Amino acid sequence: MQVLNTISETKSFLKSQRKLGKSIGFVPTMGALHEGHTSLISRAREENDVVVCSIFVNPTQFGNPEDLKMYPRTLEADSQLLEPAGCDIVFAPNADEMYPSLPNLTLDFGNLEHVMEGKFRTGHFNGVGIVVSKLFHIVNPDKAYFGLKDLQQVAVLNRMVKDLSFDLELIPCPIVREKDGLAMSSRNRRLSPDARGIAPVISKTLTRAKSLLLNGKDSKSVIAEITSHFSQMPEFQLEYFEISDFEHLEPIEKQNESGKTAICIAAYLDNVRLIDNIVF
Repeated sequence: MQVLNTISETKSFLKSQRKLGKSIGFVPTMGALHEGHTSLISRAREENDVVVCSIFVNPTQFGNPEDLKMYPRTLEADSQLLEPAGCDIVFAPNADEMYPSLPNLTLDFGNLEHVMEGKFRTGHFNGVGIVVSKLFHIVNPDKAYFGLKDLQQVAVLNRMVKDLSFDLELIPCPIVREKDGLAMSSRNRRLSPDARGIAPVISKTLTRAKSLLLNGKDSKSVIAEITSHFSQMPEFQLEYFEISDFEHLEPIEKQNESGKTAICIAAYLDNVRLIDNIVF
């Protein structure tokens, strides 16, 4: 496995691989890797000749400077996870390499960037869209793999790939969970032991909401019940709980057709912001 730090050497190496007729699979990350990330690498390994993983903590998608400062940088540990998972190339640039000057371009994803995550993280998806588009141009992959834990990000990037005619296939991959149901996240390591013990309430709440919808309750009633449930748990600060169409993330009144209903949640626990979702 090679670790490359510059755009030029990364593009040069991958160009040589394409000349040999090799397919390229790509997994963009911000590091602090866990089994959720390595599951994406493993999937890419199964479907491509060359697997590339980028590790870059993208400053343009952080609205809170403190959050950016606190984000873990663990390149050495990440590399030890990536090689056995089947990664061939790690592209690990610094901020100056990716942004010689800050971009003036602004991307507009319509309603997708004004609901849920976008509502509470102004400018976040513009930053995501810009950095991922830059990475797509650098790596030029045949397939790119993203975890569905960031469901709204997948929806936004799907829109970008279609609207800008990127010549690649975007592959959404299932959420990987801990044994107790907590969605794997780089942020989980910031939880205190007590907070980590109650964190699975989030995934259990999603399962409860799904059951209520399947039993005929309308979305408004389910949201009210879940919101009331969280109001009785002062350890959590619920930011949003939404029941939406899977593709467009528009609110829906009742369970949508099979595979098209998304229940999404964001909550603070121990001053750590956690997100999760369930799609059915």
